Amino acid sequence: MDLLLGILLQLVYIYSFLIIIYILMSWFPGARESQFGYFLGSIVEPFLEPFRRIIPPIGGMIDISPIAALLVLRFLIPRGLIEIFSILKGFIG
Repeated sequence: MDLLLGILLQLVYIYSFLIIIYILMSWFPGARESQFGYFLGSIVEPFLEPFRRIIPPIGGMIDISPIAALLVLRFLIPRGLIEIFSILKGFIG
């Protein structure tokens, strides 16, 4: 059970780095239009989209929704996973 929790936490950690890479790609012209950019966008955009609907860009240009997404991903999701696994441990034994 602890191994599965460890793997899930590592996946969350890796996914947060993918989001950071995707954000940084917006600073380089054409990076998101590359094959890697499209691939990364297909992985990252479904998670970012709900945050973009809630948090509008500042001045119509600066998108801060990825910051909120990263905070949720780095703090709330791991804590939630740890809590779920501790409850499951209590049921299993």
